[in-house]
Amino acid sequence: MTSVQNRLPQLSGNKWLIIVIAAVVFGACSPKVRPVAPHPPVEQRVEQPKPEKPAVKLPARTSVIALLLPFGLDHLTSNPGYSSTGLGQAYLALDYYQGFKLALDSLTGKGFNYKVQLFDTKGTIAQAHALANNPQVKTSDLIVGPVFADDLKAFTTTLITAHKPILSPLAPSDPAVFKNASLITAIPPLEVHAWAAAQYAIKAFKPQWVFILKSGYSEENGYITPFKKAIDSLGKKHIAVRQLTVVRGQLSSIIPQLSATGQNVFVVPSTSQQFLSVTLRTLDSLAAIYPVVVIGHPNWQKFAFLSIDQLQRLNTYITGSDKVNYKATATTNFIDDYREAYHLEPSDYAIKGFDEGMYFGALLGKNAGELKGLDKDSFEGLHNSFNFTYKSGLGWVNTHVNIYHYSNFDLKKVE
Repeated sequence: MTSVQNRLPQLSGNKWLIIVIAAVVFGACSPKVRPVAPHPPVEQRVEQPKPEKPAVKLPARTSVIALLLPFGLDHLTSNPGYSSTGLGQAYLALDYYQGFKLALDSLTGKGFNYKVQLFDTKGTIAQAHALANNPQVKTSDLIVGPVFADDLKAFTTTLITAHKPILSPLAPSDPAVFKNASLITAIPPLEVHAWAAAQYAIKAFKPQWVFILKSGYSEENGYITPFKKAIDSLGKKHIAVRQLTVVRGQLSSIIPQLSATGQNVFVVPSTSQQFLSVTLRTLDSLAAIYPVVVIGHPNWQKFAFLSIDQLQRLNTYITGSDKVNYKATATTNFIDDYREAYHLEPSDYAIKGFDEGMYFGALLGKNAGELKGLDKDSFEGLHNSFNFTYKSGLGWVNTHVNIYHYSNFDLKKVE
């Protein structure tokens, strides 16, 4: 699960010249690709009957897409210019835009037409408010962004009458924060991960009880609450959930409850390095005596401080929604196309932009500028698949996540 924060770390290099180029394309339309007609055949001596006059094919409707991204172009001419945070946001905006537009350029070959309107959110709540009142934004067929959760909340709170689909492209935020029936959450929120983990634990391990090891921080409830709810619902309340706040790795109180034969399932929703280092060490000791299964937070795949060797010994599983298979043919083809188009290496944001451009662009093209069939048209992308479910008052939520297992010193998808 990729989390988009309001502050991004400083990135190496300087792309400000490319950002200027991005500014030039504001309001640009994706080119329509027209196939080259083949050479006519050599005229035959035998007279042929006159062909019927072909029906005139009307041009496809042009779908209008508004991209609201944090370019921060005002920093180009200001002194001292971009801060490290602002530059990071500009990188994100440019990469996402280029991936999204590459997808639309591909779709024009199918006869679809698009008009892309770029708007700079500047990464500020005030600008998000202003854009919500912009007539060009309000009349677009699809609004993509703002990217950051605080900006998106300000935007959706202001834009309450347009009833246009609003795509949250990168943030896995709980849609309940925004309470907007027109919202489309592309990155599965934490609740979806917790539910998928509970479902897999019941199916794969058939536990009589599950231990949830807490660090004591309230932020873990975002995972614990839906996980417990899923266990109670899917397990028909036949599975006991036992929560324990672990202090300095002490687990002696639950040892009498452990099974010597069946799998002992431990859920560890923490992302704290200090807590995980101590607690996983204790679980590693228990695993030498008892069968142990650990279910971790989806962000664990990003943590270099975690030992893959230890996670493998602990029989660890995590959920994920944005792990890219760089060996897949589709991925290598995209990378080649991206390099040819922009002379740059694509980032994860560019890959996400491409996937979302392909999926939503195709839906708009097939449905004359309307988004229809989100619950019927599934999509397998480079970084994740889309399987949308509508939640009353909260909009559409992507519920597709994968289960991964640490095995053979790697993180492998469970088939």
